[in-house]
Amino acid sequence: MSTSVFPGERPDRMEEECAVFGVYAPGEDVARMTCFGLQALQHRGQESAGIAVGDGETVMAYKDLGLVTQVFDESSLSALRGKLAVGHVRYSTSGGASWESAQPHISAIDEVLIALAHNGTLVNTAYLRFQIVDAGIHLRAGTDSEIAAKIIGAVTQDTHHLTDGIKRAMRMIDGAYAMVLGSPDNLYAFRDPNGIRPLVMGKLPNDRGWVVSSETCGLDIVGAEYVREIEPGEIVRFGDDGVTSFVGTQPLERASCIFEYVYFARPDSIIDGQSVYQSRRDMGRILAREAPVDADLVLGVPDSGLPGAMGYSLESGIPYSDGIVKNRYVGRTFIKPTDEMRQLGIRLKLNPLSSVISGKRLVVIDDSIVRGNTSKKLVKMLRDAGAKEVHLRIVSPETKWPCFYGVDTDTQDQLISARMTVDEVCEFVGADSLAFISIEGLHEACKTNHAGFCDACFSGEYPVKIPPAMQARSFLPENRS
Repeated sequence: MSTSVFPGERPDRMEEECAVFGVYAPGEDVARMTCFGLQALQHRGQESAGIAVGDGETVMAYKDLGLVTQVFDESSLSALRGKLAVGHVRYSTSGGASWESAQPHISAIDEVLIALAHNGTLVNTAYLRFQIVDAGIHLRAGTDSEIAAKIIGAVTQDTHHLTDGIKRAMRMIDGAYAMVLGSPDNLYAFRDPNGIRPLVMGKLPNDRGWVVSSETCGLDIVGAEYVREIEPGEIVRFGDDGVTSFVGTQPLERASCIFEYVYFARPDSIIDGQSVYQSRRDMGRILAREAPVDADLVLGVPDSGLPGAMGYSLESGIPYSDGIVKNRYVGRTFIKPTDEMRQLGIRLKLNPLSSVISGKRLVVIDDSIVRGNTSKKLVKMLRDAGAKEVHLRIVSPETKWPCFYGVDTDTQDQLISARMTVDEVCEFVGADSLAFISIEGLHEACKTNHAGFCDACFSGEYPVKIPPAMQARSFLPENRS
């Protein structure tokens, strides 16, 4: 579900954890450049933001809770001078929302500071935490990102080579990670062996430097030209001696998160050679073939449902119309309404256009149904505005399984499709009909330059083994192995 209709409820959608950004560009204002990059990636995390810079001698950082434009101003950016920068925006799935959990995470290796930013979630954190604490290493935040930084530091102290520390850490940690790390002199980018989370590199014009970003839209905003993906299991080092690639750990079967195409990524980004926008249009086309319906108008739920609605309209021949208006100035947090205002049906984020939809049979396209509550309110909102029929069409399959790789759906019992059939979900949300795209149809829409996706939230097939303790905590009893 692309947005919450009412405040004070858990978002009825999959929530991404964060985004990372890095710049190596001696002589440039790397902190300001990183700030712009993080603004382009703000959709991936709105709880905290941070930037760390390396100036050849040390690493300095500034971070706080809030949006990028709330955390940084001219004064804070002017104080961050260096030749490289690491940036991060966060939506917490590990460690909660606190200043200590905000990234980049700063760690000391003897007298040398490093800054680590992480997109993803590790699945063997509990085991690694025990090892670290048993070795006498103190943890402050307890996040998996801090644990990764401590492992890198501990190995580097033994080998005196930061690349070796990263390699050892990559062979110890399990799960999803796209990380950027800054030392006083070098910028590092590395990715898990399945390539679950996206990470790309680009080059600034006139050989001014290099940029690393969670999405290509981060490259675009600073004028960097896309070069390539950071490969699964790869370490790339950017420094005075140029760009060097290392095998951090042997790549495994490709398993890029397919939900990036459905919702997480910005529509103007390109992932693995495929336009996210075009994938979303194709999802709508395929869904129109798989689940046709006789109706008067096709509407999309802003914003991620709009390309799919256009595709559905083109394939079905049913006219497309803007029938739902989104208030774009309401963020993730805002002043809560009173109970009286709730009873009046206050809608801070979405509002229907009655003049468009009254008396019409509607096909409503959305990206997903996770918990179902907001879909129910959406259908009621459209009926109250005069819709004659409401047919929900979802451009992702039924979300039946929790994600352990950086998404805020960590228990199966919160997923409505894990507990109900499609007909039961349809009855719960109050729609006249409900249909989801097939897993095969979703794969068809995501035509990348590789064939490997993680679709575990739909299929239950996890590319990285989930520890039994996590299964016991997260799966319904009948699904525990």
